[in-house]
Order: sequence, then C-alpha cells, then structure tokens
Amino acid sequence: MTAVPATTAAVLAPRLAGVALAALAAACTPAWAQDEPGYAPDSALLQQVETMARSGATAATAEQPRGVRVDVKVGKLDPRLKLAPCQHIDTYLPHGLPVWGATRIGLRCTQGAKLWNVSIPIQVSVFAQATVLKSALPAGTVLDAGQLTQAEVDIAAAPGAAVPDPMLVVGRTLGRALAAGATLRQTDLKARQFFAAGETVRVTAVGRGWSVETEAQAIGPGIEGQNVNVRTEAGRLLSARPSGDRQVEVTL
Repeated sequence: MTAVPATTAAVLAPRLAGVALAALAAACTPAWAQDEPGYAPDSALLQQVETMARSGATAATAEQPRGVRVDVKVGKLDPRLKLAPCQHIDTYLPHGLPVWGATRIGLRCTQGAKLWNVSIPIQVSVFAQATVLKSALPAGTVLDAGQLTQAEVDIAAAPGAAVPDPMLVVGRTLGRALAAGATLRQTDLKARQFFAAGETVRVTAVGRGWSVETEAQAIGPGIEGQNVNVRTEAGRLLSARPSGDRQVEVTL
C-alpha cells in the first residue's frame, strides 16, 4: 500500500471532514426543508379553506342586517416551506383567531410519511351598510346627524364594531380624529360616564330565567365598558357593569 505524504494528508483531511458533515446534515434534514419540491395545496384544498372561512364569517354576521356580502381571498404558504407529501389534510381555525379580516386557517397533515402542521393566510372582507363620516372631524367632536351618513364598507377591515346606524351615536363624542369617509367604530368614540361616585344607582341582577332589581351606592364613577363596585342597601359589595344613566347590571 502506497503511503500518503504528510502534506497531502493535511490538505485532504479538512475536505473529507466537510464531505462527511454535509452527508450527515442531509441525512438529518427534515422533510419540509429538503431541496426537492414538496407538497403544495391543490385547488380542492384551497376551496375547502375558502368555504371554511366564508362559513365562519357568515355565522359571525348573523345579527347584521340583510345584504351582507362576504369575500374571501386565500393567500399562499411560506415559499420556504418544503412540506412532505400528505394523503389527508385537515383544515381548522387556530385557537384565538377570528374568521374576520386578516387571519389564518390551519392545515394539519394527518396521514403521511412526515406529519406537519402549518397555517395559510387569508383575508376575509365583510361588506355591509355602516356609518361613515361626511368630512374629516377632530377628536372631541360631538356628533350630529348632519356629519354622518351610511355607506357599504368592509366592516372587517379594522378592529372594533362598526356603527350600523348614524342615529345610534348622535350626541356621542369622538375619542380621536377621523378622516372623511372613515368608517365609524365603537372604539372611535369616547367612553360615556353614566354616573358619578357616590350616586344612587339602579341594580339589575340577572340569572338564568330570572332578574331582580334593587338600589345601591356607586363606589366609583360609572364609565362605559368598565366594571364598577356598588354597595347594596344590605351592605353587600358587588362588581357591576354600567348600562345606562344611573343603571348597572350584575350577571349571577
């Protein structure tokens, strides 16, 4: 056997080590990261995603007036993903995500050599009649009917419930400046104060199939959307939700 000169061995050693490391890395690379083409959603699966999103959005708008239109645009998976082939894929809504606006639908491989779980972006638009501003208004504006009108808008385009009828917000105060044509949402309005601390309030306690009313003293101011403590005539302290002028509700 011919001996390899020391200088040649010194040159070859790093190269051989590099080849060995590359082979080891290739053997350990998961299915979704291989260079060869992987799974891509077919038209049937994309249709399933769209149907799921449309059904969810339609259910969420059940209380909206008639004439609501739902439009769904399905995006694309991250092109860096190289998913292994799969024989069966379940679609699902990831926990905590609404079927509304910019969101995602989950895709879970349940039958295949390499199981995977990813999500695909979707854009759900919900078009309905809602209140919009006729002109730009600054924060602090007390709204009147002449400043507002109705138009068909995408009520899912931003957070916050869109105001369906202009008359519902006449007399309310804008909490922030809005541009002309902007959709008016509940989150754009300044929270109302229904009563001051120390005032006597009417308490409506509601249970399953029953309700009872009593009076109590407000410990703090009654701010819309914020619970307030009230003390009943019997001395009991309750956490209640302000619901109107000197009125609160307690759910038992």
